[in-house]
Amino acid sequence: MPQSLSVPDLSLFHASTQMPQPASVRRLAHGVQAWNAWRSHTAQTAIADATPERINLREASLKKAQLQNINFSTVDCCMADLRQADLSHADLRETLFYTANLSYANLSYANLSGADLREASLHDATLRAATLNSANLTHADLTRSILREAQLRHADLRHASLNQADACMVQFSEADLSWADLSSAALYTADLSRCNLSSATLNQADLREANFAMATLQDALMHEVDLSAAICSAANMIGVALHGANLTIANLSLTNLCMANLSRACLEGTTLIGANLIGANLHQAKLTRANCENADLREAIMRKADLQGANFRFADLKMANLSETNLQGANLTGADLSQANVWKANLKDACLIDAVMPDGNLYAP
Repeated sequence: MPQSLSVPDLSLFHASTQMPQPASVRRLAHGVQAWNAWRSHTAQTAIADATPERINLREASLKKAQLQNINFSTVDCCMADLRQADLSHADLRETLFYTANLSYANLSYANLSGADLREASLHDATLRAATLNSANLTHADLTRSILREAQLRHADLRHASLNQADACMVQFSEADLSWADLSSAALYTADLSRCNLSSATLNQADLREANFAMATLQDALMHEVDLSAAICSAANMIGVALHGANLTIANLSLTNLCMANLSRACLEGTTLIGANLIGANLHQAKLTRANCENADLREAIMRKADLQGANFRFADLKMANLSETNLQGANLTGADLSQANVWKANLKDACLIDAVMPDGNLYAP
């Protein structure tokens, strides 16, 4: 894309009442191309003199400024007003945006690697395909922002708000999203592998085909989320709240769902091979044709669950509550049902070969 030659309106760069206008703000009146040339010369001089100084745009008013392709790398923009500014394709590496206002700004394709965006306001901003690897976004407001296809690997998003954000196809791998709010966010096919989402809120989020492999979601709130076809293998989901969630054909192999709430959840065709579901709540859940081979379901609450055609080969169901469940056609070969509650359970056509029954004896046909 050609470099912008637009000359910003000087009236946009008035000084704040707290401090005089920085000389670096006045340089912007000469246009982005002149600014970038000066930045290049300044950087060369700093390297030669070994005395680099951070350019100061602190508290500057740059509302609606046309700053496409600009080089603001390492610039101090703390508390700056950049509402509705166009910073698309800008170089913003390691720039300081602490508490800056970037709401409604265009940051598409910008490079914000290592930028300090703590407590920054980015609500309704466009960050499509932006690079924010290792950026600090703790307590940042990204409500309704567009992050589609952005890179946020290793980013710090603790306590950040991404409520209703469009984060489809975003690379979040190994990012810290603990205590973040992603309610109603769109995360279709997003990569959240190895992320920390402890105590995060994702209620009603679109997580279809998202990758949560080896992620930590302990105590996360995920009521009514859509995790259909998602990959959650080997994830830590202890105590996660998934009431009414859609996990159709999701992969939860080796996932730790101990004490998780999956009541009324849909796990039709879901893979739960070797999963830990000790004490999990699956009341009225739908697990038709689910694969729970070698899963640990000790003391799980599965009352009134639909388990028709499910695979429980060699599963541990000791002391599980299976009362009023539909186990028609289920495969319970080698399963351990000792002390399980099977009151009014439908076991028609179920395979119980080598299964340990509730009384502790092997199944006798």
